[in-house]
Order: sequence, then C-alpha cells, then structure tokens
Amino acid sequence: MSRRKPYFIAAMFLLPALLVYTIAYVVPMFQTAYMSFFSWNGIKNVPLEFVGWKNYVQMFHKPEFYRALKNISIFILSSFILILPIAFTFALIITSKLKGKRFFKVAYFMPSILPLTAVGLMWQFLLKGDGGLVNAILSVLGMSSLTRDWLGEPNIAIYVVVVVNAWIYAGLNMIIFASGLVAIPEDLYEAAALDGATGFKRLLYITVPMMQETLKIFSILAVTQSLRVFGQIFVMTNGGPNGATDVPTTLLYYESFKYNNFGVGNSIGTFIIIAALISTIILNGVMKTRSTR
Repeated sequence: MSRRKPYFIAAMFLLPALLVYTIAYVVPMFQTAYMSFFSWNGIKNVPLEFVGWKNYVQMFHKPEFYRALKNISIFILSSFILILPIAFTFALIITSKLKGKRFFKVAYFMPSILPLTAVGLMWQFLLKGDGGLVNAILSVLGMSSLTRDWLGEPNIAIYVVVVVNAWIYAGLNMIIFASGLVAIPEDLYEAAALDGATGFKRLLYITVPMMQETLKIFSILAVTQSLRVFGQIFVMTNGGPNGATDVPTTLLYYESFKYNNFGVGNSIGTFIIIAALISTIILNGVMKTRSTR
C-alpha cells in the first residue's frame, strides 16, 4: 500500500481534470456521433427520427461539402508554406541575443490573443473594396490597378482569408518553435562551431534535426486547427461570396442553425472529429518513423 500511495495521490489530483475533460469533450463527441444517425429539427418536443446513414449520404452528395474540403486543404497547405517559415523566423529572433527582443515577443504574439471577432471585423474594414485602407494605400502608391474587393471576389477571397489566418496564428506557433529552440543544449552549437558549422549550416544540421518533436506538434496543430477554423471566416465573409470561403464548420453551422437540419450538422461534426483523429494518428506515425531514422 505504501508503494501505491504516490500513484493514488497522483490519480486524485488528475481526476478533477479528467472529469472536466470527459464532460466537456468526450461526452459531446459521442453524443454528436449518436445524433448523426437521426433526423431532428432542433425543437425539443419534436421526437428524433432514426435515419441510419442517410445524413452521411446527404452530406457526401453536397457539392459545397467538397468545396469546403478544398478550402480546408488550402488552409493546411498555407500552414506549412506561410505560417511555418514565418513563425520559425520569429522564434529565431526572440531567442537570439538581439536587443529589444522583448518588444518583438509582444508584437508578434499580440494577434494570437486578440478576440477572433475583433480581428475579423478589423480586417474586414481594412480589406473593403470601397474605402478600405489596403486599397487606399495601393492607390497612393500609384498601383490602383491592383485594387480589389478583396473579400468580395470568389477567386481570391479564400486566399485573402488564409493570409489573415497566418497573421493571427504565426505568433502562437512562434512560441511553440521558441520552446523547441531553447531546449537545444548550447554544447551542441559549441561543438558544431569547432567543426566549422556556423550560420546556415548550424541551422540545417543542428537546429532543424533537434526540433523533430516541435515540428510534430506544429504539424498536428496545423491540421487540426485548419479542420476546425470558423471564427475569422464567419466574421469576415460569412462563407461567401457564393460559398467561396465555406469550410466544414460553417456548413455545420448553417445546416444546424439556419436550416434546422441537425442530423446533417452532426454528421459534418462527426466527420471533422474523425478526420482530426485520423490525421493526428498518421502524423504521429510519420514523425515517429522520421525521428527513429
């Protein structure tokens, strides 16, 4: 009993957090999966109607669902093309011996702590086709031909939202990369310097290989956050124009709260959960194999 006492005490401390996690996350996930097999309009007194896989069939037959998946793939690609290099560069700056790096820490991280609603409204104002600050600056610089209704043109709206998303989350991922950088022993850099590995070689042969776990965390968060992106799209474009910026979460919202089709809404929610789970398992396996090599 004396040997088991430390484990018992640890379990008692972990139990409250486990209960909160189960009630707040696990139970709703199973409830979402369960409700996806029923047809329901959201009215309490209306009974559930079991329809089996009908909601999933209906979901996969919607053209807008595949357009939403395409937009999600753009978000995921942008995470590795835009956010990763920017966040990593920011992390190198704030972990260096550069003077004034505290200012950069605050400046880079600030967008990540602002409310998404406020950020979305701010960028909506900046990107307005008529009277927006971005177009005004382009006009002053003599580049009036480049002015656009940035959020009103279907061909470019999703890419504009993706850039804003990178601006929001670059600071958060900067902190993740910075934690990986400060965990690398300084002795490795000193030994590498003796062997002539400085500058870019130091970054390529020491820093990047030693940050495999940090890159794994970034990759998992990049995919899962892209799958559940909602706030900035809902505020900036509301899924428009003509559904050009729709993602699965906006479709879930419309099906559930606009069309009162909670069955299809829950099927979309279940798809998001399963896709995030499968992506996490795959990325863990791929990153583990690479780190083993």
